[in-house]
Amino acid sequence: MAGNVYGVDIGTSNIKLYNRDKGEILNEKNIIAIANKKEVFAYGDNAFEMEGKAPENIKVSFPVKDGVVADVDNMCELFKLFYKKSNKGKKASGDDFYVAIPTDITDVEKRAFYELIIDAKVKPKNIYIIDKPVADAIGAGINVTSAQGVMVVDIGADTTEISVLSLGGIVISKSVKIAGKKFDDNIIMTVKKKYNLVIGNKTAETLKKNLASAIETEETFLPIYGRDVVSGLPVKVEISSKDIFDCLNEPIYSIIDAIKVILERTPPELAADIIDTGVYLSGGSSSIKNINDLIAKETGLKVVMVDTPEESVIRGVKEVITNAKEYVGIAKVPKEKNYI
Repeated sequence: MAGNVYGVDIGTSNIKLYNRDKGEILNEKNIIAIANKKEVFAYGDNAFEMEGKAPENIKVSFPVKDGVVADVDNMCELFKLFYKKSNKGKKASGDDFYVAIPTDITDVEKRAFYELIIDAKVKPKNIYIIDKPVADAIGAGINVTSAQGVMVVDIGADTTEISVLSLGGIVISKSVKIAGKKFDDNIIMTVKKKYNLVIGNKTAETLKKNLASAIETEETFLPIYGRDVVSGLPVKVEISSKDIFDCLNEPIYSIIDAIKVILERTPPELAADIIDTGVYLSGGSSSIKNINDLIAKETGLKVVMVDTPEESVIRGVKEVITNAKEYVGIAKVPKEKNYI
């Protein structure tokens, strides 16, 4: 019996797994909880609920940092668990895997993405690697095989990847370590400094989702709970949207500066195309209010917001698998190198 085909997008915050036979995308937090240094206590969304709340004997961690696999053992275990969940326990049977991989990383870091599939013992028949920006563009509905240049900006959890594509491949790409978690860190520092309040990452993310805007808007407030720095007691404080705007201004403009650098390095003919096609904005952290308007204002280009931006990469991988299309940004991991 022929094996199944899977699409894989291993992100810092979330992992997405596309199952061709079921036509479904599994999208869960890429996090694991280990009890007593050896037992998997929880994983995915269940483990995320424990972050910041677990006792000392349970370690909750994200195996991917800054867009690369930092904890190979835990990532292998996680992938095996997500694979089983997607299949409801069905045994591996010589499946093909299409793995989306960032471009602006070392060869060793790239290998870690597909070698973990082998180490997870899911018995892959073939492994194909797809340049993440190419998958991102396909998932955004762009015809990447044409000669027309397009720019894709993927604002993720730890990194922002800015790429110019043409004829199915990447012409120029740059990754900067400024994205959603940097936004959260700035919010945590601002709340501590101005309100004498210690908050966690989840509370910071709540403030980001509800109050953050790239362009200053009418001031609103959101009540949150945290620990008072002086008394050490839990207190309730109303946080202003103006303070959130002020603390996110610098990292957002750093992303815009990186976009400008790529535009300056883009060949003139492709730059002319980008004036027509605009900038495509994807990634989970691109959902900050008005960030598209600010980028448009600062670059003079139109900005297209991708639908469900956090899943655009896995949608692109799904499109490649479903239509069996070949692109410049796709390569098969060679068996002669003993990877499989």
